[in-house]
Amino acid sequence: MASKSKHTGLGIALGAALGAVAGVLAGHVAIWLGIGIAIGMAIGATSRQKTCPNCEAAKRNQELGARS
Repeated sequence: MASKSKHTGLGIALGAALGAVAGVLAGHVAIWLGIGIAIGMAIGATSRQKTCPNCEAAKRNQELGARS
């Protein structure tokens, strides 16, 4: 769950930065900043790395073994 939040946060930060730059260049910072944040959230939400089922099972087993 923490990785999902991390990717979304990174997307928001990058989108805000790009939106601010586009806003300064276009002269409408508020509009482009909002658009940049929305695009960044979408990119951050879809950029999660997918792992194979065997890798997920191994990771779960490792976590369970560390807790015992």
